[in-house]
Amino acid sequence: MAKQIVDALINGGQASAAPPLGPSLGPLGVNIGLVIAEINKKTASFKGMQVPVKVIVNTETKDFEITVGTPPASALLLKEAGVEKGSGKPQKDKIADIMIEQIIKVAKMKEDNLLGKTLKNKVKEVIGTANSLGILVEGIPAKDAIKLVDQGKFDNEIAAEKTELSAEELKKLQEEKKKLQEEVEKRHADELKKATDIVESLKGKEKFVIRAKLHEAGISEDLVKKLLPADVAAAGEAKGKAAPAKK
Repeated sequence: MAKQIVDALINGGQASAAPPLGPSLGPLGVNIGLVIAEINKKTASFKGMQVPVKVIVNTETKDFEITVGTPPASALLLKEAGVEKGSGKPQKDKIADIMIEQIIKVAKMKEDNLLGKTLKNKVKEVIGTANSLGILVEGIPAKDAIKLVDQGKFDNEIAAEKTELSAEELKKLQEEKKKLQEEVEKRHADELKKATDIVESLKGKEKFVIRAKLHEAGISEDLVKKLLPADVAAAGEAKGKAAPAKK
């Protein structure tokens, strides 16, 4: 029996005949519409996330089989936290808070892809991913949550493989997320005002002087670049003037 395998990464519930699936499936003679419909059915619960999909086609009978992997742990955590993307400054700006049950849920979903030998170790791995996204765990920074796991704080939940939250707990998380996002927005607004005040106070000074003052005041490099963009045009003009004339 001849088999061909097509691997693709698609948006959950939103597969289409467009690349990468269409062009790969077309030459195999399989009913693309049926394949797409089946993929979308199997990945509907992963809406908004990238999902690895494998389509196994029998090139003689044109029958097909679809296996669906799980999205990256980071995508699963973002979904649990109810946010679209991680923090640009995860050590400083915290964007959401999740409970240990949600960490356990992701650890179980990704258990075949994690290195830890026990669920407890896998939970710690997932918490580490939450840290890189700027997501708190049980209201505290991820590194502190890992210490609590080591101390046995969540042994009961992990042993019971508890993954569900009550409506009250979910509501509390939503309120916490809103509060965290408001704090981030205020911090960014304060930083912008501080930076613009510095730039205004040094108006007329060389850029390197202003840049040094902004760095001294702890202004992030991203904001410095926005306020003092590199003068590409001027640099190009200076280079042109410096270039020797062609004969």
